[in-house]
Amino acid sequence: MVFAKRLREGVVRGDITCSVRIWTGPHVTEGRRYRMGDGEIEIESVTPIGFPDITPELARESGFLGVLDLLKIAKHGKGTNIYLIRFHYIPPRRKRSGGSNRK
Repeated sequence: MVFAKRLREGVVRGDITCSVRIWTGPHVTEGRRYRMGDGEIEIESVTPIGFPDITPELARESGFLGVLDLLKIAKHGKGTNIYLIRFHYIPPRRKRSGGSNRK
């Protein structure tokens, strides 16, 4: 999944754990992981919703100031289906340091 630049830090911190997307059909799958920067996003759920479900609270939970702010970003292409995607960020695994401790 791709996030607006201004949302990425909130996703990495775990402050943003959902996204509203307007697509022709789901572009992500429950249980799958998608690369985001050095880490990954794991999709917990993909739920079809309607416009009345997009509340100011949901917009803020998604990292936006309000519903209009969210709707400016949520629509991708010609889609008319609205999805609420819940996810969590998985940080990159630490890389091992250069040397070995074996003798």
